[in-house]
Amino acid sequence: MKITEIAYAKINLALHVRERREDGYHEIETLFAFVDNGDRLTARSAETDRFEVVGEFADVLDNPFGNLVSRALSALPRPQGLHVTLEKNLPVAAGLGGGSADAGALFRMVENVHGLPEGWEDAAIRLGADVPACVRSEMAIGRGTGTELEPVENDMAGMAVLLVNPRIPLPTGPVFKAWDGKDLGALPSGSAREIARNGRNDLRPPAVELCPPIADVLDSLNQTDPWMCEMSGSGATCFALYESAEHRNRALRVLAELEPHWWQMVGLLR
Repeated sequence: MKITEIAYAKINLALHVRERREDGYHEIETLFAFVDNGDRLTARSAETDRFEVVGEFADVLDNPFGNLVSRALSALPRPQGLHVTLEKNLPVAAGLGGGSADAGALFRMVENVHGLPEGWEDAAIRLGADVPACVRSEMAIGRGTGTELEPVENDMAGMAVLLVNPRIPLPTGPVFKAWDGKDLGALPSGSAREIARNGRNDLRPPAVELCPPIADVLDSLNQTDPWMCEMSGSGATCFALYESAEHRNRALRVLAELEPHWWQMVGLLR
């Protein structure tokens, strides 16, 4: 048996931070979207669970055995072990939900072979706020800490995406801590396009303060005339959306020439 799953990169088309909670977390309203590209997981049957990491960003994981894939393996009881190989293509601490996307892909693998156990949703929440959304990797509105998911009219599927990261890790905690605490209002209503057009990312100002090159990435993306561009999550990855793959690919080539050290990935919205 051999199973392969893509851990689809998560982007936030809008991210409104409403308030700090007493438990230290933040109430958010966000529009989750997923790109048809990301990390890649391969699993084979094994007597006991095994986990290894390869790929461009494998060495960045300080403790691969504390990775969310390892924790997801432990959280999902099965009659048979899995030997999982993670090809780490997404940068770490990048606002793309990389670890959560990896865990989500592992949930889908287990579902494919054994089915998911009762209470798997609670197990996903315990792993991280983005994990429930990443299990299905379908566009959705997230509320609460991001775990309360609602369907949304997805009129953006197939849009071309360009992801750009200045190769600077930016952990989520310090960005939320630097948020100014001002509630600028609720997520807009409507279809995905309407929410994305009229929404905002409240974490962009504190993220730019902590990592100024984010502003350079956004400026460069804006010059490629995208349908929209924004920072994803808590950064430092930014995304640009285009109505055609040709337009996106031209932008990719321009940025690759101007800023060859930046990390880039292309795909389509799911």
